Amino acid sequence: MYICIFVKMDQIHIYTDGACTGNPGVGGYGIVMEWVGKPYKKEFSEGYQLTTNNRMELLAVIKALEKIKVSGLQITVFSDSKYVVDAVNQDWISGWKKRYFAKVKNPDLWRRFITLYDRFHPKMVWIKGHNGHPQNERCDQLAVAASQQKKLLPDAGYQPDSDGLF
Repeated sequence: MYICIFVKMDQIHIYTDGACTGNPGVGGYGIVMEWVGKPYKKEFSEGYQLTTNNRMELLAVIKALEKIKVSGLQITVFSDSKYVVDAVNQDWISGWKKRYFAKVKNPDLWRRFITLYDRFHPKMVWIKGHNGHPQNERCDQLAVAASQQKKLLPDAGYQPDSDGLF
């Protein structure tokens, strides 16, 4: 006789978006976090003086995962950034780690992300941006509003390319 026991894990859905006016330029990120099946929802955003869109997309995911204080949750991250989602789902990260992030943009953020990814193992899901998805649209609003604040944070890890173009 076999006995199957199903354990329902708490689920967290994280929606993220980044925005940048100019690339590089002023930027921001927006996050919506929802505890599935519970009336629990939080929103977060921050704006930065000089950054890139890819940095804001990745930083949004990092900041969201850093907010999680308990383990054992089933986490799904929804992002409209192919850069972030494909890096995980197509396992680009493994190659980057083997090469010690040589010739990889934003290595400071990818190192932070990998630590969090290894801790939480979130599922990464790409969603089409600016397509009417309510949480993604809200994240975009938060990111844009954050980038337009008067007091913007410095993006300490931002390094323009050596050719000076970005």
